[in-house]
Amino acid sequence: MTAAFFAAAPIFGQDMPQVRARIEPDSICIGDRATLRVTVDKDAMQVVDFPVLNQLQGGGSIEVLSEEPVDTLSRTGRRMVLEKRYSITSFDEGIYSMGKVPVMYADKNIVDTLRSRDSLLLKVTTFQIDTTKQQIYDIKPPLAVPLRFGEISGYVLGGVLALVVLAALIWVIYRFSKKLPIIGPARPRTLEPAHIVALRALDRLYNQKSLIAEKHKAYYTQLTDILREYIGRRYGITAQEMTSAEIIAALRGEQAPERNVEQLNGMFKVADLVKFAKFAPDLDVNEQSFLTAYHFVDDTKQVELQSDKKDDAQ
Repeated sequence: MTAAFFAAAPIFGQDMPQVRARIEPDSICIGDRATLRVTVDKDAMQVVDFPVLNQLQGGGSIEVLSEEPVDTLSRTGRRMVLEKRYSITSFDEGIYSMGKVPVMYADKNIVDTLRSRDSLLLKVTTFQIDTTKQQIYDIKPPLAVPLRFGEISGYVLGGVLALVVLAALIWVIYRFSKKLPIIGPARPRTLEPAHIVALRALDRLYNQKSLIAEKHKAYYTQLTDILREYIGRRYGITAQEMTSAEIIAALRGEQAPERNVEQLNGMFKVADLVKFAKFAPDLDVNEQSFLTAYHFVDDTKQVELQSDKKDDAQ
């Protein structure tokens, strides 16, 4: 089939715009593209409007893929030729009619629709396969290719790097939780003497005036905890796990000063009444309990370390 031009028949005289349309090529294979050309020969004062995509017909089997802007092909005096191109295709075999291409026309008080004289045809063909000569085979399975190290080297290196980073992170967290330096050996910890730690804790407790005057249970709990920790470090006994009576008995076995042990025994009895019998002592009793604990620590502190240092210096 050869491409042909179709002219619209004049309605109001020879000065009417002349509409032509053609398809290039007019025969395509399924999925190929063809170009629909619509040209209008008109007077410069006349106004025309080319069709939009959804106005082109094709029985639903022709698809308009795109359209180009209107182009001016020629201009002679007042006459000019305009053209618009459409890219079309089809995925169904057959012969399809594009219908008569409509063009809107307006001139002064005249508004009309001009169309191509004849409908345009598009022939869509497909591939012909002779099954008697061409044998159909099953799809071949994938080829078995041996695995090469180069294909997995990136994953291996990435995995090793991830393990190194994870190990470093665990190491940092462990050292930080143990209050150790991140790099290098742990510095030897110099423990303060037991009496220094206890006296500092007692001073801190004494500065909490409201605790001494009102919160008796909390006050005696902290006071006895300070003493238990001191006695445990000073005499090497498990005072944290002993009752008050067991602590006093252990101190007597360690030859602690009798006067201090007796005073401490009385303070522990008051503390047990407060913690277990809801006893509320006077402020003077609380102050005396503090002085008993303070004097016990001060009177039983170890001074051998200081004397040893003096001997070494000499």
